[in-house]
Amino acid sequence: MANKPDRMTAMHNIIDAVKAEFPLYQADTFVCGPDNECQGCPKKLMELVDTELTYWENAMSRGITPTFDELRQFGKMCKNVRRGLVRNQRIPAEPHHG
Repeated sequence: MANKPDRMTAMHNIIDAVKAEFPLYQADTFVCGPDNECQGCPKKLMELVDTELTYWENAMSRGITPTFDELRQFGKMCKNVRRGLVRNQRIPAEPHHG
């Protein structure tokens, strides 16, 4: 049976996965789509993820460990944002691994 990661490692894993999959730091990430035909504004979704991600990176660097509930909430938010990005064709439907 594999050991589960501690909460700090789990949050780092979520952050690493988000950075690898979401186009957080691409030039057109925070720009609205053509003719504003988006469903669940990708610009606002990415701003939300970027804000939370930055908060957790800073908090953990100061030794603040996320609670299980905070891990769950952050993971759920990222999953929902991912769904919105797929719907708006900002990322592929299948997650990128590697």
